[in-house]
Amino acid sequence: MSSIDEKLPESIDLTHHLSAFAKARPLSPLKGLQKYWGKPGIISLAGGLPSPDVFPFSSVGADILLPNAFPSQTEPSKAPLSWLWNLFSSGKPKTVPIEIPRHASTPGQLDLATVLQYSMASGQPKLLDFARELTGKVFRPGYSDWTVLAHVGNTDGWMKAVLTLCNPGEGVLTSTWTYPSALACMLPYNIKAVPVDMDGQGMRADALREVLANWDAEARGMPRRVVLGQNPTGATMALGRKKEIYDVCVEFDVIIVEDDPYYFLQEGPYHPPSHPARNERKGELDLQAYIDHLAPSYLRIDYEGRVIRLDTFSKTIAPGCRMGWFTCNPKFGERLERQAETSTQAPCGFSQALIISLVEQWGFEGFLRWTQGLQTQYTVRRDFIIDCLADEFDLRVGVVANSGVDCFTGCDVYTAYPKVKSTRIFEEKKLFNDQELLSFVPPTSGMFVWLKLNLEQHPQYGSKSAKELEWDLWVELAEAGVLFGPGQMFAATATVEDEEPAGHFRVSFSNAEFNTMKKAISIFARVIVKFFRA
Repeated sequence: MSSIDEKLPESIDLTHHLSAFAKARPLSPLKGLQKYWGKPGIISLAGGLPSPDVFPFSSVGADILLPNAFPSQTEPSKAPLSWLWNLFSSGKPKTVPIEIPRHASTPGQLDLATVLQYSMASGQPKLLDFARELTGKVFRPGYSDWTVLAHVGNTDGWMKAVLTLCNPGEGVLTSTWTYPSALACMLPYNIKAVPVDMDGQGMRADALREVLANWDAEARGMPRRVVLGQNPTGATMALGRKKEIYDVCVEFDVIIVEDDPYYFLQEGPYHPPSHPARNERKGELDLQAYIDHLAPSYLRIDYEGRVIRLDTFSKTIAPGCRMGWFTCNPKFGERLERQAETSTQAPCGFSQALIISLVEQWGFEGFLRWTQGLQTQYTVRRDFIIDCLADEFDLRVGVVANSGVDCFTGCDVYTAYPKVKSTRIFEEKKLFNDQELLSFVPPTSGMFVWLKLNLEQHPQYGSKSAKELEWDLWVELAEAGVLFGPGQMFAATATVEDEEPAGHFRVSFSNAEFNTMKKAISIFARVIVKFFRA
């Protein structure tokens, strides 16, 4: 903990939010012995630990990129991903070797004998040291006795939070559009989503208050938690809105689970190629300026310890690491650790070893420099796919008034019309040039563009539901060779369709090469124009 923590209040007692599952979890008998294992001079014949001498790995190593490996380019190069090959073209690749030996040769050195052995469910100490440093300097919790412990990626962290806080039959407050796996994992436990209306920043505080003020405790149980983190819409919530939602949660005694894997992928506002801000050469920010530039976490305003934050290395290092960490009050942390002891146990030792070695090589500042590079790359990709949409459609920008339910409310909304490429076909231009095909708000974080399809203008709308038309279009697009994420997967409940009748697609810009993205959007434009003229 930093010295500033000493001036902050301690967390309040929120153990009445623990589920019956969590309250019933005892200390794992075997794990309870682990506190003695490191005692100097002790001879342990108690645990079923294999000898490190029989591990079939003499050492594990890798060549890692340096944290400044990403270029500071602001536009995609003509050769997609050419920056990667340029790393190695000079004869001096921007890499450094790391190696984890079987046994440490110096005190404190990381070794395979430790990381590949059974270990504490909370994670390796060196990993937790890094998580504490990053949390303390970047997220800056508003109370003093916060703790961190490892989990096996945010999906695992989310499920552990669900079972720690929720009993069967209870409801979870979530935005009307949310990550589908977060909903699916609750269903076998009869824990259901309760949707809360959104606007351009995500969940609305006034809508949350209304839901809680009219909460049916008999039907839904105790309002356990609000889940926050906006996938699929890519919205970024400002600090003012977070304070409003936090105050509502304090008033109604609700726990916040902040599932925020895209925190370091905040791209900021989109600017068309002709906009002066688009052409400015953005220099690298100094460390504190970069931290201050990021939208603050809910931890910043959490003075009671009612936020459980989930962080992951999946988006900053690699999804296959399956590793991240909780930040929460110590009583919740202790219960989460008890759950891990009899389920996932500790995260994979290989992953912990490689991540620890990487962040030790980079250091805290190097890790943030790496995330700045990621932020630049995702901003380039976000801009490129929207530029592709502008090439294929006639995009018109307008601000949606406060509709009360629309997740685009208060934003600059881009509405796509057919782009007539032949002036010789006058009737075609007359009939279809003013047909609204879809709308979107350029995302300010994450990996996706959330498209709202204006299906109410389709000739078969009414005889077919929006869900049916969305699926018909998805199939036609798939048969043409392009897959988008169907929007219905992200609906908190089936009744969302009644509130927002148009279908949706989630379009990823995180993985495909630039020329592939351009081809995909060209196919999409051709298919959707034909679809609306059926």
